[in-house]
Amino acid sequence: MHALVVVAHPDPRSLTHAVAARLAQGVSGGVSGHSVEIADLMAEGFDPRFTANDHAVHLKQAAPSADVLAEQARIDRADALVLVYPVYWWSMPGLLKGWIDRVFANGWAYDEIPGGRLEKKLGRLPVHLVALGGAGQRTYERHGYSGAMKTQIDHGIFDYCGARVVTSEFLLPSDTQDPSAHLDTARTIGGRLFQAAERSDAA
Repeated sequence: MHALVVVAHPDPRSLTHAVAARLAQGVSGGVSGHSVEIADLMAEGFDPRFTANDHAVHLKQAAPSADVLAEQARIDRADALVLVYPVYWWSMPGLLKGWIDRVFANGWAYDEIPGGRLEKKLGRLPVHLVALGGAGQRTYERHGYSGAMKTQIDHGIFDYCGARVVTSEFLLPSDTQDPSAHLDTARTIGGRLFQAAERSDAA
């Protein structure tokens, strides 16, 4: 089983990167046959700008560019997709959103068929979302931010493509929680990434 962990943060020393690394450790965890690839979008220089060619791809008038094809191939090789990112303005960073805008293209992630039909093409792909926020749980609950983010990201992006969101976790600060607790949570998420598939195989 192979997991693709996509991380979007400009500072490799950040808690976001530490969480991604600890989650990856949880996936491998000494289990034979489990592998992890970490895609650091900032370090790799992924261009999130939606270009005229990307628009033409959406209209099925052009082929995707090489960088987009490479990212799609990464996802095609994965048995699970994990996104680890900081919350910016109650959403994901522009770098990660641009990655989704360009990579989850019409014809690959979904297919808009003439007559108004939609074919969801990522039904095989389980998705795990791990967002790190600076505000506390009370703020998220009081203003409905967590619900709004899940509507926008879990449903608006991944359900549209047919991908099943298995984990949708917010790692938030509190008076009794330090960063090490987030690292423990990340390792737990990684450790259970393929448990359902393994139980199914054993049945």
